[in-house]
Amino acid sequence: MKIKIIIFFLILISICSYCLTENYATPNPSSIYLLQLNGVINPITSQYVVSGIEDAEVEGAECLILQLDTPGGLDTSMRDIIRKMLNSTIPIIVYVSPPGGRAASAGVFITLASNIAAMAPGTNIGAAHPVVMGGEEVDEELKTKMVNDAAAYIKTIAEKRGRNVQWAEKAVRESVSITEQEAIEIGVIEFIANDIDELIEIIDGVRVTTASETRVLKTKDAEIIPIKMTFKDLFLHSLTNPNVAYILLFLGIYGILGEFSNPGSFFPGIVGGISLILAFVAFQSIPINYGGFILITFGIVLFILEIYTPTFGVLTAGGVTSLILGSFMLSKATAPFLRISLGLIISMSLATAAFFVFALSKGIKIQWKKPVTGGEGLLGKVGIAKTDLTPEGTIFVHGERWQASTEGEKIKEGEEVEVLEIKGLNLIVKKYERKE
Repeated sequence: MKIKIIIFFLILISICSYCLTENYATPNPSSIYLLQLNGVINPITSQYVVSGIEDAEVEGAECLILQLDTPGGLDTSMRDIIRKMLNSTIPIIVYVSPPGGRAASAGVFITLASNIAAMAPGTNIGAAHPVVMGGEEVDEELKTKMVNDAAAYIKTIAEKRGRNVQWAEKAVRESVSITEQEAIEIGVIEFIANDIDELIEIIDGVRVTTASETRVLKTKDAEIIPIKMTFKDLFLHSLTNPNVAYILLFLGIYGILGEFSNPGSFFPGIVGGISLILAFVAFQSIPINYGGFILITFGIVLFILEIYTPTFGVLTAGGVTSLILGSFMLSKATAPFLRISLGLIISMSLATAAFFVFALSKGIKIQWKKPVTGGEGLLGKVGIAKTDLTPEGTIFVHGERWQASTEGEKIKEGEEVEVLEIKGLNLIVKKYERKE
């Protein structure tokens, strides 16, 4: 009986010790998810942000910080991000950073949709006037509808988050843009922070309201968990850059031309084919002028024809002209971040023109070069008379024995002769006189 009582008390003591240990153990630090959205807002970046928020919600993160630096992007992708932010069960902090960064166009909407908005020194926010990505002409009525729709949307977001509604509407209707100091003074953002660590320290203890509750942030000593784009997403995101797509197009052109110039080498053709396919994929998400694209294609055709039917530069000149004109016409986007860099167009076009002019000059030089093989290669050569030429005989020239004759001149065996003319299989020669 005593043994049972002792065992019971030992078990009771163990349970109490376990409970006390659990209650008074140092709690694990909360976690903060950190996402970085740099560049154009598109379906790839939208999926990255939405997935990041979902993961943070599942893990019960204290909050999520979205470090933002964007010139804007697609309306549909922006709305996907904002929809997720407004319905998030965890606080979302948007931090416009690094210094020199911006939250323009769609970035303004995303910043205003956050629970807490902050900016780094030397950043700016604004210029949210909607633009037609394809650059096509629209009537005034449609423009007005687009602006009114965007203005109503941004006002709704600003009202929900308690931010400056009047400025938000001006950002859309008048494309106004302000610095971080102006933004905090007029109630567009809440904080200015030099870096992520300072931001985390500032927001500790701030009360925020999410879609599910009101809570006080506890970010002190929180673990920062960076969420980066996968290699696949980074690759696809890079393809949406019009400059990258343009470079891929030219790599494809060079590769295909290299394969046609040297059939069977395979490597240029493989690289060129892959580059062209990737360029076509990229152009699907970038508004392009098909007239410009046709001109570029026509230029490629002219280059290929020049390879097989040399025209001493006529087709090459046409190809270069077509390529340059097509390059300038290729992008029809009015949004600056969807236009091909003028410097890139000029440099690539000049480089292409210089390459083909160089190749053409070499080809012309070869065409005019004096033959060094065959019958014509014997003209002007010096040989040795193997027999007396009176006036006919045999000579040795260019490693071969030839029948030769002179025009009345007598040449003795062993004397040097110079080839003047070729008549069938007979060479017309004269005595070679060395110049002193």
